[in-house]
Amino acid sequence: MRFHESVHGVWFDDLDAFQILHNVRYLLIFERTVGEFWQHLGWGSPIDAIIDPASNPDQYHLVRTNHIDYERPVRGVGRLRCRIWVERIGRSSLTLGFSLLPLDEDRPYASGSRVLVRVSPEDRRPVPWTDAFRAAMAPYLREPSAG
Repeated sequence: MRFHESVHGVWFDDLDAFQILHNVRYLLIFERTVGEFWQHLGWGSPIDAIIDPASNPDQYHLVRTNHIDYERPVRGVGRLRCRIWVERIGRSSLTLGFSLLPLDEDRPYASGSRVLVRVSPEDRRPVPWTDAFRAAMAPYLREPSAG
């Protein structure tokens, strides 16, 4: 399984009164990593979408759910990694998995998932992902566990 990973700073204004990364910031870091992943795949520019919406028909998607398990606190300012991968790709849904990790170990601060649903830009009803999108996601698909 391949994954995409980005390094992010944790700043003073990201912390709560206990000097711990505020719970909503985890999702923001994940969101930024997803944006970098789309850019890595060549799909990140909203200007391109305005000029030629047909250039990436899979860009029309909505977030169905976000799930986060907070496993241990991020304390103080510093840097961390966010790793994302594809858990599952359905007909019109995509489940991304993620972990927020320190720079020097793979024991997560938090982990979770997001489900996206591809929709028609006209009526916002679910439509299937394109074959090109499925092919681009395939290398990032988590391998099923044995047993």
